[in-house]
Amino acid sequence: MGKDLLPPDSGGDSAGPVDLKKALEERYLAYALSTIMHRALPDVRDGLKPVHRRIMHTMRLLRLNPDQGFAKCARIVGDVMGKFHPHGDQSIYDALVRLAQPFSVRYPLVDGQGNFGNIDGDNAAAMRYTEARMTEVAVELLTGLNEDAVDFRVTYNEEDEEPIVLPGAFPNLLCNGSSGIAVGMATSIPPHNAAEICDAALALIDDHEVTVSKLLEFVKGPDFPTGGEIVEDADSIREAYETGRGGFRLRARWEKEDLGRGMWQAVVTEIPYGLQKSRLIEKIAELILARKLPLLEDIRDESAEDIRVVLVPKSRTVEPELLMESLFRLTDLETRFPLNMNVLSRGKVPGVLSLKQVLREWLDHRREVLLRRSRHRLAAIEKRLEILAGYLIAYLNIDEVIRIIREEDEPKPVMMERFELTDNQAEAILNMRLRALRKLEEFEIRKEFEKLSDEKKQIEALLASEDRQWKTVRWEVAKVRQTFDPEKNPALGRRRTTFGEASEHDLEDVQQAMIEREPVTIVLSEKGWLRAMKGHLSDFNSLSFKEGDSLKIAFHAQTTDKVLLFTTGGKFYTVGADRLPGGRGHGEPVRIMVDIESDQGIVTAFVHEAERRLLLASHGGNGFVVAEKDVIANTRKGKQVMNVKAPDEARHCVPVTGDHVAVVGENRKLLVFPLNDVPEMARGKGVRLQRFKDGGLGDIKTFTMADGLTWRDSADRVFTRSREELIEWLGNRATAGRMAPKGFPRTGKFG
Repeated sequence: MGKDLLPPDSGGDSAGPVDLKKALEERYLAYALSTIMHRALPDVRDGLKPVHRRIMHTMRLLRLNPDQGFAKCARIVGDVMGKFHPHGDQSIYDALVRLAQPFSVRYPLVDGQGNFGNIDGDNAAAMRYTEARMTEVAVELLTGLNEDAVDFRVTYNEEDEEPIVLPGAFPNLLCNGSSGIAVGMATSIPPHNAAEICDAALALIDDHEVTVSKLLEFVKGPDFPTGGEIVEDADSIREAYETGRGGFRLRARWEKEDLGRGMWQAVVTEIPYGLQKSRLIEKIAELILARKLPLLEDIRDESAEDIRVVLVPKSRTVEPELLMESLFRLTDLETRFPLNMNVLSRGKVPGVLSLKQVLREWLDHRREVLLRRSRHRLAAIEKRLEILAGYLIAYLNIDEVIRIIREEDEPKPVMMERFELTDNQAEAILNMRLRALRKLEEFEIRKEFEKLSDEKKQIEALLASEDRQWKTVRWEVAKVRQTFDPEKNPALGRRRTTFGEASEHDLEDVQQAMIEREPVTIVLSEKGWLRAMKGHLSDFNSLSFKEGDSLKIAFHAQTTDKVLLFTTGGKFYTVGADRLPGGRGHGEPVRIMVDIESDQGIVTAFVHEAERRLLLASHGGNGFVVAEKDVIANTRKGKQVMNVKAPDEARHCVPVTGDHVAVVGENRKLLVFPLNDVPEMARGKGVRLQRFKDGGLGDIKTFTMADGLTWRDSADRVFTRSREELIEWLGNRATAGRMAPKGFPRTGKFG
């Protein structure tokens, strides 16, 4: 490239090298600050984001007061976009629509006419069809705007002015809530009850040192426009409001509807806040089809103006509370609404505030608004008093005033010099109408002068006393509370969200209820492959296995059952029958499902029965009784119950029945002793059951002595020995026993 083609060094538009890292940091920081300040986070003082504030200001300029007619939303959106908010019209309209939806906003700021969407998630009609005006609540937010209550700034095109914040006589941030995602931070504030918030604010005015715990005597918790029931304990609610971070478990409200003859159905009348009803019903219907809600037969939407979602149980024997608890766990009928009171403090600094801090900043803002309005009113009074004083001078010297006006070429300076008037007074006198010269007018002026003088004294006293200022703020807050008093205006002021406790049903019951009960056959192979065949198989010989593998144990169960596995290391493992692989293949290795140690094998597997007791025994002859409910393992790692040290290992696990124990050693010696001699423990090594010179324990059995001891030989014949026939084998625990009687199986097992 020739030198003559390069731009001159002094050229203002010439490109130069830029540090990319620094440039990106600067630009990203500018974007982040813009998002935080002007889009995502609400101002703690009026609870509004800029788009909402601009909508309110525009509606005020259009005089869309509650007692006036409606205006097309397209007109409002157009003015907002053209004058104040240089963004897409759809985003502005979406914000306006939300402010009008009674299911989205606890106290709507916009009174909409037309289709503004519904709780099913249907969109509002186009802005050219819908109309809007302000509500009384919006008027409260704007009161005093034309009385220098807040600062204004120039708009984006510097053609107009807009308020930096609204006067906010209504505690909008907490009452209507807010949510938004900025850069690196987010906010989520649930709606609250206005009367409760005002009560808390009054308590804070009365005692600036009041604690959050005391404030929570007034503010029970969120009050969602869609109602529902909060099932959160008091401690976590208090912690959330103290720190500004937390959450609330919110459940749908339901009731049992009796249909007669023992039949019933559950009816949901309120759903959690922020949910689309149609989507919620679709999800529940999908779970029914997927057979994940076995207690539920059908769901119907019978809603009209009010919500009515009918849940039909599978049978009349189903417990309503258990059905609903399973729905709460699997569906959005229970949600968690987060609390993150991340707001713009003083309109500038983002931060997470506690309930007390939010109320404190709102009240400080209200006091500032009061002072500014008072000063504005004082200036107006002083200006008016100045003019009225001029009028009175004119009335006292009316003839002279008329003469000066008639005869002088420049009456204004002459009059100012003659009567020592100010410029404003002289101008006002010259602008007087002839009809104002009557005697009655003088009387009215004196009356107005005295009245304004009194008001001036009151305002000056107010501005001089902080105590009076807080009393006035208190009176204003109390006045707002009257508007939302639950007794005087129950439709608007009554609390919609109530508080309750979660059901007493334990996790076990609910998990069982979520599984469809079906018969299965559990099959465990010698090499540790586990599967669940559909139905109760009668012939186990037809089962197929991998080459070199064979059947270890098979038993009937239900999909709602728990399967217990006992290993040679003395550990118990728990597997849900519904989670086992199907019977099409050979199943899966148990070691994939639970963490069985490599040097341990499986002794046995069986269906869990909570009321049963088990007798555990090791190869070395030690054993003890354990309650089956105590061996349930809640993790993959299992639960260590029997302590064994190599070379000894756990070998036997049999259910306890009867009153005696029979043990037979590998040396074929049999010993019978009372079951009471074996202690019941939760964990341990156990006690010596039988003494051996060599070998170990061959088999063990519990039985009722009155019925006799039975065993089965290889030909499947059953033998029974009565107490009299067992006399010589009866002995004390931990003795050697005697050789087994004639007919005892050669396998050394009871069969």
